[in-house]
Formats: sequence, C-alpha cells, structure tokens
Amino acid sequence: MMFARLLPFVVALATLVPPAGAFAQSRIGEVDTTFRLIGRNDRVVVDRYDDPRVDGVSCYVSRAETGGVMGSIGLATDPNRFSIACRATGPITLRDGGLPKSEIVFGEKMSAFFKEVRVSRLYDQEKRVIVYLVWSTISIGTGGSAFNSVTAVPLDAR
Repeated sequence: MMFARLLPFVVALATLVPPAGAFAQSRIGEVDTTFRLIGRNDRVVVDRYDDPRVDGVSCYVSRAETGGVMGSIGLATDPNRFSIACRATGPITLRDGGLPKSEIVFGEKMSAFFKEVRVSRLYDQEKRVIVYLVWSTISIGTGGSAFNSVTAVPLDAR
C-alpha cells in the first residue's frame, strides 16, 4: 500500500499549491464532462479575465480540468485543451499611454509544479488590433504542445 503511505505527504503538498482556477479573475461557470467515482468529475471551466492594461476588454478562456482524486487535491495535470474569446465590454482605453508589441497578461497553473496556461497580448500597431493568444508552458517530460487559440479585438470601431 504505497499510496496509503504517501497520502499524508500528498495532502500536505496540496495545501501548499493553489488549485487550478485560483488565479482566475472570475469563474463564469463550469460543465462536468466525465463522471468520476472518487473525487470531482472532469470538467470544462470558463473564466473571465479583464486586461490589466486595456480598459474595456475582457477575455473568456475555456479549458479542461482533470478531476478524480489527484484533480480534487490539485495534483493532476490538466490537458492542453482551451479556447479564448476576447471582446470589447466597454469603451476601450489604453493605460500607460501604449502597449508593448508582445506581453503575457494572464497565467494560471495547470499542474502542481510546471505547467501553466498563459494568455499573451500581441499588438498589431498597423491595423490597430489587439490579438490575444492562449497557450501552455511546457511540462517536463511531455515534449510540450502546440495547442493554442487566438482572438482579436479592434481598437477602433469601424
């Protein structure tokens, strides 16, 4: 019963690591996708993030969260499945006078140690469009993933 010996250590470690979703600005909702007999079900969650440097833009990110025992205590690695949609939710104004060409604006853990889902803001100055790209960092030993999703918000309504 190796698991029985490790359980107190796993539980102690889980209290040190925030569960996935802990850094989301606002949890909009979730849908269970796979029933798990022990622990919470697998699910798809939708979180909203307001761009910290662009007033009036909100991004909605959907992503898969692994359930079961390991997912319930924050030790499961979530799959690289996500989508993003960003919209003007009010008048758009840039803080601090401008935007860098590229910047990571949001990040959230997808595993207890190394994997994170990130949203980068790319600025197309010529077209005056902000492009948001959701992607994940590489987990050790998995070779990474090219899964990503992109959305764009024009600064000028035409």
